[in-house]
Amino acid sequence: MARTKVREITITESKGTFSIFRKPGISKKDYDFEGISALRSLLSNEKARILNVIKTEKPRSIYELAKKLDRGFKSVSDDIKLLERFGFVELIEERTKKRIRHRPEVTVDTITIHLNV
Repeated sequence: MARTKVREITITESKGTFSIFRKPGISKKDYDFEGISALRSLLSNEKARILNVIKTEKPRSIYELAKKLDRGFKSVSDDIKLLERFGFVELIEERTKKRIRHRPEVTVDTITIHLNV
């Protein structure tokens, strides 16, 4: 079962550019951003729309989510993988007849961004 949590991202200015630090004790994969452009991609309006549809309409699979969003399966799947990588979404594996489907579930209620300049 997915746990509700707060995701914190800290961005700091260093020599005229912003970089994103991970907190001590947190796995590197949790804060493995390439830079601000990756953060923008992660927090795009389309990703917010995906999170909203998952939370409110509770699709039973990524395919069903793509249909609800009126988007292609591949693009939604790629977005879900990114959201899962940073801990915003969890994919719950379910068996149906001879198939395995992955039900997306939102695991975050709050995203906090700290910007140190």
